Amino acid sequence: MAGIKIDGIKIAQDVKDRVRKAVEELKTHGINPCLATVLVGDNQASATYVKNKHKACEEVGIITKDFKLASNITQSELNKIIDELNKDRSVHGILVQLPLPNQLDEFVITSRISPLKDVDGLTPHNAGLLAMKKAALVACTPLGVMEMFDYHNIELKGKNIVLINRSNLVGKPLYHLLLARDATVITCHSKTKNINELCQLADIIITAVGDRSKFTLTPDMIKKDAIVIDVAISKDKEKLIGDADYDQIIQKASYATPVPGGVGPMTVAMLLKNTITAASLSSQIER
Repeated sequence: MAGIKIDGIKIAQDVKDRVRKAVEELKTHGINPCLATVLVGDNQASATYVKNKHKACEEVGIITKDFKLASNITQSELNKIIDELNKDRSVHGILVQLPLPNQLDEFVITSRISPLKDVDGLTPHNAGLLAMKKAALVACTPLGVMEMFDYHNIELKGKNIVLINRSNLVGKPLYHLLLARDATVITCHSKTKNINELCQLADIIITAVGDRSKFTLTPDMIKKDAIVIDVAISKDKEKLIGDADYDQIIQKASYATPVPGGVGPMTVAMLLKNTITAASLSSQIER
């Protein structure tokens, strides 16, 4: 018997509906939630991502400010723009689309964003708060994964979780979020030995490699009724794929996410939620 599909499109819509109501409530207090996006250069994939984020903001009533900058912008010039956005009281969230051109230091730029406007949850300040279980703004993709668990009332306490990713965007924030829910988390990466055996013991597998030539999660690697969250996304002959073949995995798992239509839509939805949280924080309104 096949498992249950974790439908990211459906869950993301549920989040958007809640965000839309929150926007309406904030407006009654004279607060117009606003997200500023900063796109450097002409990377088409990045431009598409930003366009989709603006479209999602428009759907829920969030104002956007779009900063498209030349690819040869200097570090000091970009620093100045970030400083101005930090001071702009009409802007509640700041998103710098990554990756940045080589002449720019991504860590310096993300660190410069005000922690109260850090809707990507990437500043050292917010990363530290997350480790202390005090963060209000958390990286969007990990937050989306947690929203999926909550939507399906999946208990994490005491569960053995294998997390195949150690990036600042996914693996590290997820580790802290899962640990805060009393899960036992094993973080795997390119140097981990015996990944197959570790996966076979896991109640939940969260994979985010994004390159099937390096790693593919196959049905023999999961135990019956395990839960599989596939965060990865890459292209194979113009077809979007994850780390696993969903049609095969769902025959053995109790729950699983498809690619596309799984974690992807959640990332944008949680960006909207973080923008509302940031607007509430800046206005000292608890949400």
